Amino acid sequence: MLQTQIKTDMITAMKAREALTVEVLRGLMAAFTNELVATKKLPTDILSDEGVFTVIRREVKKRKDAFEQFTKGNRPELAEKENKERVILEKYLPPTMSQDDIRVIAEAKFKELGFADLPAPELQQAGKKEAGKFMGMLMKELSGKADGADVKAVIDSLFN
Repeated sequence: MLQTQIKTDMITAMKAREALTVEVLRGLMAAFTNELVATKKLPTDILSDEGVFTVIRREVKKRKDAFEQFTKGNRPELAEKENKERVILEKYLPPTMSQDDIRVIAEAKFKELGFADLPAPELQQAGKKEAGKFMGMLMKELSGKADGADVKAVIDSLFN
């Protein structure tokens, strides 16, 4: 179980006096407990690996958002810390698909649904509404395998 591995890694980081890693993994363990409580389970239970991945992705997203805000706010030292935390968390996630891999799947689905047969003006007119539905279908299929921002970039290129 991944949650057990993370706890072991936290103890190892404590012994090695890696302050940032300990801080990040402690926060992650707390997020696991919060997730268990939110799903009406006991705090002493262990999350499934899928649940762990969901929590880690949420934490990574928080770090990315904070990184962007600190960069915009001209706080490079805080932005750098958020980026380091994100890197620590991403070590526990499975690799995500590249935009090229996403494009192959998206184009196949695009043709399957008949969008490829539409003339360009009609496709652009369908635009955002259909792109949103398409994004929803594709994200269900690629759940946990691809980053939402990458999927959105591929879909936008298909609809324009």
